[in-house]
Amino acid sequence: MSRVTPALLVLSDGAEFEGEWFGKHPEAPVAGEFVFNTALTGYQEIITDPSYSGQVIVFTYPHIGNYGVNPDDDESARPFCSGVIVRDLPRRHSSWRAEGPLGDFLDVHGVPCMHGVDTRRLTRHLRDGGALPGAFGPLDGPGADDSIRAAAAGAAPTDGIDLVAGVTATQPYAAGDPDGRWHVVAYDFGIKSSILRRLGAVSCRVEVVPASTPAAEVLAREPDGVFLSNGPGDPEAVAHAAGNVAALVGEVPLFGICLGHQILGLALGGAKFKLPFGHHGGNHPIEEVATGRVEITSQNHNYAIDPESIPARVEVTHRNLNDGVCEGFRLLEAPAFSVQHHPEAGPGPHDTVHLFERFVTLMQEHG
Repeated sequence: MSRVTPALLVLSDGAEFEGEWFGKHPEAPVAGEFVFNTALTGYQEIITDPSYSGQVIVFTYPHIGNYGVNPDDDESARPFCSGVIVRDLPRRHSSWRAEGPLGDFLDVHGVPCMHGVDTRRLTRHLRDGGALPGAFGPLDGPGADDSIRAAAAGAAPTDGIDLVAGVTATQPYAAGDPDGRWHVVAYDFGIKSSILRRLGAVSCRVEVVPASTPAAEVLAREPDGVFLSNGPGDPEAVAHAAGNVAALVGEVPLFGICLGHQILGLALGGAKFKLPFGHHGGNHPIEEVATGRVEITSQNHNYAIDPESIPARVEVTHRNLNDGVCEGFRLLEAPAFSVQHHPEAGPGPHDTVHLFERFVTLMQEHG
């Protein structure tokens, strides 16, 4: 039986949490912005979502890893999150699909993990104080606790940092349905594999381009539509993104998800704001305003757009039933719409997957 190494987690406000270290010992304490995710399943998709770059994921569900991992469930080539905090990390897995345990996956990819943590107390603390930066690490030598406390005191939130630059593609590449009817250029702000599969399922052949691609280069590809992907961090910090999207409005149909929704809002002159502890989980109820239909959604974001701040004529299409935050809008004078949640459902409910078909309809109407 391997030796158990105690570990310490410290938030920037001084709150401390004990647990045990899993995996390789880092050279220095691990720092990041701590956010909690309420999903019961889909931990592999969450951990491999590039939107978590710069953040430490605190899972509220106690048993994380119980059905193992499978390469088919990866949302990107590797995890970009700063670390993972769980209550219990099972050593065995139950699913017939699994090709290995979550612990091995984290170890192979060098994702720092702390388990045995009172995640209920930690989640309540983050709900009261908001998403907080902090640090964690193993207590593997003299002064380790002081090093962790010092790292936590100096840890910074994600505000004002361009995290997209570290997750976007470096070169364009093809995805979706190679024989698809619709030619879509997708801005990669941290795009997920399941989004590309959903676009392919509605007959879209996709050219994925780096986040810094100028609007003129996108239009030169003569797309039927442009997709604005999800991604990590502060939308205002993403270099040139809002300006490029502003140049595309009215020129080609647009569909944005999550960070793409926020960037579209900024491109229209709107204002962003940071939510206290964000929306992270697979059980968020939203209302489709036009029909009153309630849909359960998967979400992962810390920022939102105030639709009242947008000078252009927009219509709010969806709102969050937990806190009233705008979950989607469409332009009234141009072919463009976006949503804050994740209709691709990777992981999460499939209630809003029909939005990909709405994008196709928009391209048909403006073809």
